[in-house]
Amino acid sequence: MRPTYAGLKIAPVIPSDWDGFAVTRVFRGVAYHIQIERQGPGNNVALKVNGQPIPGDVVPFPENGGKTIEVEVNLT
Repeated sequence: MRPTYAGLKIAPVIPSDWDGFAVTRVFRGVAYHIQIERQGPGNNVALKVNGQPIPGDVVPFPENGGKTIEVEVNLT
């Protein structure tokens, strides 16, 4: 049985020599503009959504029916 998420799970695994990258992912009609930045050697995720830190690695669906979300991902 697959887990059910109440949003878009963010779990990037990138080479250790990459500083980061940006990508836009359209998921269920919402454009997620995702900026990934490496700040340490691992792949632990810290998220900010529309400038606000959130716990965990799942970006919740917009409550107000918004169609774009800005996501900052810091890997440590």
